[in-house]
Amino acid sequence: MAELLTHVLAAYVLATALSWRYEWITAPFVTVAMAGAITPDLNRLELLLSAETIESVVGVPFDWGAFHTLGGTAVVVAIGALLTPQRYRRAVVAMLALGALSHHVLDVLLISPSGYSYSVFWPLTPYRPPTPNLYLSTDRWPALVAGSVAAVVWLGDQR
Repeated sequence: MAELLTHVLAAYVLATALSWRYEWITAPFVTVAMAGAITPDLNRLELLLSAETIESVVGVPFDWGAFHTLGGTAVVVAIGALLTPQRYRRAVVAMLALGALSHHVLDVLLISPSGYSYSVFWPLTPYRPPTPNLYLSTDRWPALVAGSVAAVVWLGDQR
């Protein structure tokens, strides 16, 4: 749970800081960026509904792991765009993508036994970039750092 909180707080920090430069990024769009930070973790829905169940219902191969790649992120962002009124579409796409990309950047920093991250660039390439092995997904300190930075940004935004 600390990892999910870290992703949401990181997206908040990025979107809020960008809102200081770009007036079109208002509070609702900051929230969209925070929601975008959750989208790569849609693969965790497998805990509730197995891929085999979905395959049997829709009749095509399915894998939850695809959500945790740039290809899966692009699909989720595209669906978000289709569900958004046209006048907000560009802003929603930008903020969903910002949140999701911040998630991927943070996940590439995770400690991995192999020294390589996941295939983040799939389906373009199966390349697994090397990871700096900065932290574990179970560590709490990234959430504390993200929370502290988010508090400072929130205070700065109140002025």
